[in-house]
Amino acid sequence: MIDKKPVYLGIDKDKEKKYLEWVSKTLQNCCACPRKCGVNRLENEIGHCKIGRYARVSSAFPHFGEESCLVGWHGSGTIFFSGCNLNCVFCQNYEISQYPSGPECSAEIIAEMMLNLQSLGCHNINLVSPSHVIPQIIESLIIAKQGGLQLPIVYNTNSYDSIDSLKILGNWIDIYMPDIKYWEEETACKYSNAKNYPNIVKESIKEMHRQVGDLVISSDGIAQRGLLVRHLVMPGLIHETKEILKWLAKEISKNTYINIMEQYRPTYKVLYNPCYSKISRRPMRGEIEEAIHYAKLYGLSRIAD
Repeated sequence: MIDKKPVYLGIDKDKEKKYLEWVSKTLQNCCACPRKCGVNRLENEIGHCKIGRYARVSSAFPHFGEESCLVGWHGSGTIFFSGCNLNCVFCQNYEISQYPSGPECSAEIIAEMMLNLQSLGCHNINLVSPSHVIPQIIESLIIAKQGGLQLPIVYNTNSYDSIDSLKILGNWIDIYMPDIKYWEEETACKYSNAKNYPNIVKESIKEMHRQVGDLVISSDGIAQRGLLVRHLVMPGLIHETKEILKWLAKEISKNTYINIMEQYRPTYKVLYNPCYSKISRRPMRGEIEEAIHYAKLYGLSRIAD
């Protein structure tokens, strides 16, 4: 049951037309994400993310492995987009992110996926790796909305987002779920090919919080609106974790709902390139406990189980 209607239900047809104008303009000289490749994706030109005119979807299904406030009883309606604007050397989904797979999907097809997930009883539509396909997502949401979509939209992102694109999303997204990995530019450059990642991520999360505020969870335990931050604990980088948590508490909100994630494991390029030997192990239990300790020390009390 939805306690509060999703924000996008208040968008009228005139505003929908303006959003579609933005879609066309953005794809023609692509600036959907901070890479600002400038390619004409309307003509199917390919930039950093390797995705042209149409988004590619790897899978769409009710997901029960997300945070409990998203999963509920019937799952989070997850749509996994192929391609990515980062190049994480440890990506667990590199077959999808770095070598895009799955069919190219029109806005109509993606809208149908959303409506099908709603019909299965999912509590939300969870857009995974959306930063490089925001225009295509807007197109799909307009069609899905017209078709009767009424679920909250979750923006499940690596946080390497364009502020301009986030502002466009302001009337569409109910729950932002950014993942913040690094604090230092050198680390972000080495492991994700994104030297300016820290500053972009900090500004992006500030904008997300400005739009939706702290996470609101309904009386039956389901997330309705707000910010849910993920932090992937990296081996040997607990000093960066400390700074990230301190920043969240000070600059965003001590009421920030945070998931301190221990899922990191060495894979992809980390397995065979000695340049990444420092992260060629899983985080130790002590590192995870230290991260939780710092979160509590700085006043972050809403920590996911």
